[in-house]
Amino acid sequence: MSAALALLLAAAAAGTPICTDRPAKANAVCTVPAGMVQLESSLADWTLAKLGPTRAELVTAGASLLKLGISGSSDVQLGLTPYARLTVSQRSRASGFGDLTVRYKHRLTAASSPLQVGAIAFVKLPTAAHGLGNRKVEGGLAISASFAAGGPLTLTLGPELDLLADAEGKGRHLALANVVNLSAPVAPRLTIAGELWTNLNFDPAGTARQASADAAFAYLLSNDLQLDAGANLGLTRDTPDIELYAGASLRFGRARRR
Repeated sequence: MSAALALLLAAAAAGTPICTDRPAKANAVCTVPAGMVQLESSLADWTLAKLGPTRAELVTAGASLLKLGISGSSDVQLGLTPYARLTVSQRSRASGFGDLTVRYKHRLTAASSPLQVGAIAFVKLPTAAHGLGNRKVEGGLAISASFAAGGPLTLTLGPELDLLADAEGKGRHLALANVVNLSAPVAPRLTIAGELWTNLNFDPAGTARQASADAAFAYLLSNDLQLDAGANLGLTRDTPDIELYAGASLRFGRARRR
């Protein structure tokens, strides 16, 4: 029996559908029910960036968030990338394990509030293979706010503040990101989303300005199993030209009673 099938057979029938931070870049406010475990995985991800004669391709497999619900409004998360391969103009190639990210999410508002707000604190640990990471500890804080935008539409805003290592490796600097996401169900089990993402990286070597227009869909096979796919299109010189991905999310275990 495969590991995926074993997890699927162990999935508990929860009363509410799985709620995930994927697809797209916006984080959801919801957290994993206390006592349950959730795996959100990108089965395959391909990113292309072109700058003049330079062409960089990044392929990852199995990049995942593993979440554990610790209360009715919070969970802890471990992000990992088992395999990544970076190829630059066919002249240089690096591959191997990616960085680890530890996250803590807490919903700040009541479950019945018309405005849902959550916060995510995170730290990146430098575990990536040579050529895939900067070998520096980095971190940040993200806020997610969601509310009904009329009819079936839900609007999610996601400002984020990061503390990053300088490109020259001598200090730290700030980066500011934001995302505006609109999502809506278009069928009983199918949801589509569109978003605009921006990022300002204030590195002393030069400020990088990134922006992308993103589209994604998620399909519920059951309350505990979701499939998704999406595409991100770069809008500035500093942003990868295109990213394509597909993934799945699975929730299992037994929720603790309050």
